[in-house]
Parts: sequence; C-alpha cells; structure tokens
Amino acid sequence: MHYLLMYEVSDDYLARRGDYRDEHLAYAWAAAERGELLLAGALADPVDGAVLLFEGGSPAAAEAFAREDPYVKAGLISHWRVRLWRTVVGPHAANPLR
Repeated sequence: MHYLLMYEVSDDYLARRGDYRDEHLAYAWAAAERGELLLAGALADPVDGAVLLFEGGSPAAAEAFAREDPYVKAGLISHWRVRLWRTVVGPHAANPLR
C-alpha cells in the first residue's frame, strides 16, 4: 500500500532550512535505501509544503519518519499528516484496476 506524508512548512522555512537540509536529506535517503520512501520533494510556487510517498503494509514507517525528521524536530514543519493513497493506475499501483 502507498501512504502520503504531507508537510505544511513554517513561515520561516526557507530562511532556516539550510541549517538542517543535509541532515534531512541523509535521513530521507536512508529511508529510501530501506525501501520505505519511494519519492519525496517540496511543493513549489509557492513553497508551502512537501509530499513524501511511502510504501508498506501500514502507515507506521511514514509516521515514524515524520516524528524523527530533522525538519520536524527543528520546527520547520508546522503540521504533518499521513494519508492512505489507494493507487490504481500505473506500473507501481498497489491496487491496479483496469
């Protein structure tokens, strides 16, 4: 199953993220290398959030990621939530429908 971790960023996110970016990216790449995190990136124009796509049997990996993310711990993320995403089309769909 797929889960979306959605971040809303703080008002000072762009000004402060440089201090935590290397640590955040290393943390995210480690989750990707474990096969939990499939894709991740910031929303643009405006930069007001980010979306991270997780794969697994439950939302646990996405929730654990958020709780320990250096951006979250530093207060750069004002709110986060995890939602089940029922993917149905595409080569990586968890529930393909035709």
